[in-house]
Amino acid sequence: MKLGRLARAAVVLIAPVLSVVAAAQSGGPTGQLNIPSNVSIVGQQDPGVRKATAIVNGEVITGSDIDQRLALIVASSPDFQIPPEELERFRAQILRNLIDETLQMQAAQQQEIEVEQSEVDQTYARVAQSVHRTPPEFTAYLRSVGSSERSLKRQIRGELSWQRLQRRWIEPFVTVSDEEVQAQIQRMESRRGTAEYRVAEIYLSATPETANEVRANAARIIQQIRAGANFQAYARQFSEATTAATGGDLGWVSPEELPPELAALIQQMPIGAISDPMPIPGGFSIVYLVDKRQILVADPRDAVLSLMQMSIVSPAGTNETQAQAVAQRLGTATQAMGGCGRAREVGQSLGAEVVSNDQVRLRDLPPLLQNMLVNLGVGQATPAFGTVERISVLVLCGRDDPEVAAAPSFETIYNRMAEDRVGRRAARYLRDLRRDAVIDYR
Repeated sequence: MKLGRLARAAVVLIAPVLSVVAAAQSGGPTGQLNIPSNVSIVGQQDPGVRKATAIVNGEVITGSDIDQRLALIVASSPDFQIPPEELERFRAQILRNLIDETLQMQAAQQQEIEVEQSEVDQTYARVAQSVHRTPPEFTAYLRSVGSSERSLKRQIRGELSWQRLQRRWIEPFVTVSDEEVQAQIQRMESRRGTAEYRVAEIYLSATPETANEVRANAARIIQQIRAGANFQAYARQFSEATTAATGGDLGWVSPEELPPELAALIQQMPIGAISDPMPIPGGFSIVYLVDKRQILVADPRDAVLSLMQMSIVSPAGTNETQAQAVAQRLGTATQAMGGCGRAREVGQSLGAEVVSNDQVRLRDLPPLLQNMLVNLGVGQATPAFGTVERISVLVLCGRDDPEVAAAPSFETIYNRMAEDRVGRRAARYLRDLRRDAVIDYR
């Protein structure tokens, strides 16, 4: 398919040349022309014609493939724009990822591992549903942002192929003994009350020769994420760890489960922080601290809250001073209203919208609101928050505190240890595929 498109593009490029030659042969004014026998293109070529960017063991990766994958990243963070000076570096990283993806699919094919088109279509439909679109609507959206259904389905096929190859050729050879799992459970019990962390990562491999380049690339990725880009989307596109398929999510880990460098780092990071490039054996890691909690201790932030939100929408043209006055009025009224029983009455008197939800996990709220609500009593309200356009308060109507935490099950710990070992073997396997590949850059 890709070669066919390139061939058709070549015909479009050659057609005008053939017409000139034909005119010369028919007796036109050839004396006015000075055409060398060995013709070469000078300057930028027709931007509508896509040439192969790399050929991986005979399979073509085009500029269009890179452009459409880049558009997926940009679309994941609508408020973020890649600076023009960084564009080519991003394209180079995406090319490396597409090469890895191609090698993974080729390895699966060599092992006669098939991914049916229906499975790819079903996954695509689930992705569409996750953003509240039907598959046709999602396809139209991807085209509108410069990507395509084909590009995303290629990524889905690559991830499914690699997962199945691991299940067939790596997982059966990974062992975790019962004694190792029991030892881990005992370590957790001995650490009851100490902290564990929800961590996500982007891993970039490096050799001594490429370390400076990879570190610089990691720094650029961090800069884009801190400027508003989506960490999960960047992890899916750039990370070379097996966690890339899940947006880099490592799940809940204790410091002992991480390399010493990362363990020391996360214990100093605030929730929501993105680390600088961290050198670890084999490359660099970018770490995102999603959350933290205490081991085997009930965490107040696991409480389920019943909340009532009161919001005042400001008319167009409202300035900061006027918004502060609205916030003062809303805050004073809610602090003195005596709980949720009079919330709708007070809201109506203020012209506020009032909505309620009795299944809100405290941990799912933004960190600032978590800090406001964690120590509130039933009937109390938060300070006013929001923007000039919309000022809100939350009133706590009820709280179901979490039960005392129990140790993870034997199966949970076993699976976590096995997944970690599979991930390390898969990374070595991919390095072998790169080493043995024939890659022709164009």
